[in-house]
Amino acid sequence: MATVPETQGTTPNPVEPQEKTFTQEDVNRIVAERVKRYANYDELKQKAERFDQIEEESKSELQKAVEKANGLQSELDALKESNKLRDLRDEVSKEKGVPANLLTGSTKEECEAQAEEIINFAAQRPGYPAVPDGGEPTVTIKKATRDQFAEWLNNGGK
Repeated sequence: MATVPETQGTTPNPVEPQEKTFTQEDVNRIVAERVKRYANYDELKQKAERFDQIEEESKSELQKAVEKANGLQSELDALKESNKLRDLRDEVSKEKGVPANLLTGSTKEECEAQAEEIINFAAQRPGYPAVPDGGEPTVTIKKATRDQFAEWLNNGGK
């Protein structure tokens, strides 16, 4: 009977890496291939720089557009708030009978409280001064103004 050599449980001899050596022709060929591969390096570098510059300019334009949009949105929000406040003051003005330009509150409650204070203040003040004779003219004119002026001139302005 032939015996089979036992290979189980043993590790084969590791292959030792061999050091590769190059001839001058090999080195020249490798260098020539690499030089050929990077022959247009300067051109590619210029294109890459131009691309970066355009990208930066575009980014700046986009950034400007975003800032402008944010500014417009802020302005729109402020206008909406201003209109809302004006409408609120007009509403309270109509309800209470107080001029809207006298109301400075920023909420309905504040405006209503101000309107009440204005109403109370106005109620404490008399309207027009009292006139003792009821405002009736006491002097009755018997002559026309033209005749009175002529008489005055004839008297020497006295």
